[in-house]
Amino acid sequence: MDQTAVDALVALLDLEQLEEDIFRGLSPDEDRQRVFGGQVAGQALVAGARTVSDEYSLHSLHSYFLRPGDPNVPILYLVDRIRDGRSFATRRVSAVQHGKPIFHLSANFQVPEEGFDHQFEMPPGLPDPESLPDFHTRMEPFKEQLAAFYHRPRPIDLRYCELSPWFRTEPLPPVQHVWIKANGVLPDDPLVHLCVLTYASDMSVLDTSLLPHGESFAAGEVFLASLDHAMWFHRPFRADEWLLYAQDSPTATGGRGLGRGLVYDQSGALVASVVQEGVIRRAR
Repeated sequence: MDQTAVDALVALLDLEQLEEDIFRGLSPDEDRQRVFGGQVAGQALVAGARTVSDEYSLHSLHSYFLRPGDPNVPILYLVDRIRDGRSFATRRVSAVQHGKPIFHLSANFQVPEEGFDHQFEMPPGLPDPESLPDFHTRMEPFKEQLAAFYHRPRPIDLRYCELSPWFRTEPLPPVQHVWIKANGVLPDDPLVHLCVLTYASDMSVLDTSLLPHGESFAAGEVFLASLDHAMWFHRPFRADEWLLYAQDSPTATGGRGLGRGLVYDQSGALVASVVQEGVIRRAR
């Protein structure tokens, strides 16, 4: 558990409101070349949600990563109130740095209602998350190579059911299962849990598209970057309890890979679905 890192993540998502529909977000004080995609997605979602009435709940988001984010300057989030209907509300959010958009998000919210109910079943026979190694245990053999990255605070506990990227040396089926959760206790606010899952959902799903090719971004020989990211939220959940992120990659072509994920809680309820496409190419 790293409660300090989790509290820092919650603070990172707590944007400063500058005007009615303008918010400002900061980046963590870390040595990064660009802003982590999950961060800008989570912050943009916070900005949009803060302009929506409490009677609505988030049900989907669609986003595009337009430019690399600069971690050394604040990000402005500009919200456009597209629609407020009786059942649905829509917000469009632009993240801006240096006078240019770096990220675009559309989020849809719904007044909760009863309806038809079915889902895909949770994959069976997977190991319990507590039986799997956490990051520091898993990466101990690479401690010296990782240097400061090894000791960086980790608000998300991510545990691979199969081989993690640093141990892959041969082509594998384009399927992986990862347990994820906040590495501590979150506030009860449902929006916080939605935004933390949005933040965490950008981890690991794209590298599923490397599995059939015997490549790993961990070796520094492959470049990965998110292009677009979509999520649908189906049922309530807590992001500080274990969630299974069941991922596959239907295709990779043209320098792009497509990753999909179904997110289940430990009771087997399907709580969210994810689709992401990104650049995957050999480093130049």
